[in-house]
Amino acid sequence: MQGILINGQFPGPPIECVTNDNLIVSVFNNLDEPFLMSWDGIQQRRNSWQDGVYGTNCPIPPGQNFTYILQVKDQIGSFFYFPSLAMHKAAGGYGGVKIDSRPLIPVPFPPPAGEYTMLVGDWFKQNHTDLKAILDGGSDLPFPDGLLINGRGSNSLTFTVDQGRTYRFRISNVGLTTAINFRIQGHKMVLVEVEGTHTLQNTYESIDIHLGQSYSVLVTMDQPGQDYYIVASTRFTSQVLTATSILHYSNSAGSVSGPPPGGPTIEIDWSLNQARSVRQNLTASGPRPNPQGSYHYGLVNTTRTIRLANSAPMINGKQRYAVNSVSFIPADTPLKLADYFKIPGVFNLGSIQDNPTGGGGYLQTSVMAADFRAFVEVVFENPEDIVQSWHIDGHIFFVVGMDGGQWSPASRLNYNLRDGISRCTIQVYPKSWTALYMPLDNVGMWNIRSENWARQYLGQQFYLRVYSPANSWRDEYPIPKNALVCGRASGRSTRPL
Repeated sequence: MQGILINGQFPGPPIECVTNDNLIVSVFNNLDEPFLMSWDGIQQRRNSWQDGVYGTNCPIPPGQNFTYILQVKDQIGSFFYFPSLAMHKAAGGYGGVKIDSRPLIPVPFPPPAGEYTMLVGDWFKQNHTDLKAILDGGSDLPFPDGLLINGRGSNSLTFTVDQGRTYRFRISNVGLTTAINFRIQGHKMVLVEVEGTHTLQNTYESIDIHLGQSYSVLVTMDQPGQDYYIVASTRFTSQVLTATSILHYSNSAGSVSGPPPGGPTIEIDWSLNQARSVRQNLTASGPRPNPQGSYHYGLVNTTRTIRLANSAPMINGKQRYAVNSVSFIPADTPLKLADYFKIPGVFNLGSIQDNPTGGGGYLQTSVMAADFRAFVEVVFENPEDIVQSWHIDGHIFFVVGMDGGQWSPASRLNYNLRDGISRCTIQVYPKSWTALYMPLDNVGMWNIRSENWARQYLGQQFYLRVYSPANSWRDEYPIPKNALVCGRASGRSTRPL
């Protein structure tokens, strides 16, 4: 099928940088339709102008370009970029982002002998325009046709390693609809980082990676010199899709043989227990020299509880998806521009409630108001039979609890208030809940979305407007001089060059 290439490559070229680097990324749109690039997990501190989603940015018109100017401020770890409009993500257009620690800040493991980025995701044989038409028509997507590892099918990629040495694998789930399990035949994996946070270094034989999530593992090549399977397979699907690559020892005496090792398929308790075992390494330095455990999130009083329930209502005879009964519809003008230029009628604050309404679904451009420097409790509630995956732009959050059944205030008695992992994308199991503590320390208009791309496209998202009345550059950068204007903001001037 037709794919979206970046500089002629699929996946696109990796972006490699160091904490606090300034990145200048010029995106030339050679497609025949508008395009936007977003940055999964890059916080865009004080700078939602560069977030690259339709709520904050005008699309880049065909034949034109836009230059993103962003800083990877106080971040380390493994992330990825992807196209955020329509169903472009189904055609590729994604690539890895690696942020290394500054040289003087210690990392809690020896330097690996090498690193590999692995972008794994489900793949559909239909063109992205056909998939979009299916969704626009009110139907659900078909089951994926397969899995890809770095844009390739099974056994078409070989990763060469030296016996006795240790390598780092950065694995991201860049798919549209399906969680995956990742494993390497005959080898153990030591988890060291999740979306910018050093973890307790637990050892796993296989790891579940949900939609939009990124994990880093260390693998020591301690097996006899031959070739081994690297395996990704789908989770929680009735039919299991599998993709393999080859781990090739440089002194290999033989190729892979036999079937690839199997992994978990539909076991939810197994996955839930593994998720709870992913904890923060409290003694490791993060992107700054102070230890990650110096932020005692469990001692901060939350000022607000936001409960968010996903649902799958039929609206006007078509399948839609909703949060707290609201199915998001894009406005004719990016919300950030409407906010900045004070254009009335584009959105209303409070157009989505803090709690599930229990009512039927309805269409709305949903924006939730929030105060800068508030500290909030967010509870994702999933009453459906599917595994959900949620992403919050512009912030990290601490995962304090997840369990089956209905969340209640009594659930707080079992929260992890000490070493819960901090990250930006989290799963919610079927008929379960996941609770987060989140400092709202980043002014801007921020997308909160399902990472299931069909659900996101059909309304399972909204925007969080984190507001500071100070109107100060200390809190938020001014509008970029090169910002594109469109919709009702057309003709407005940004600021003098």
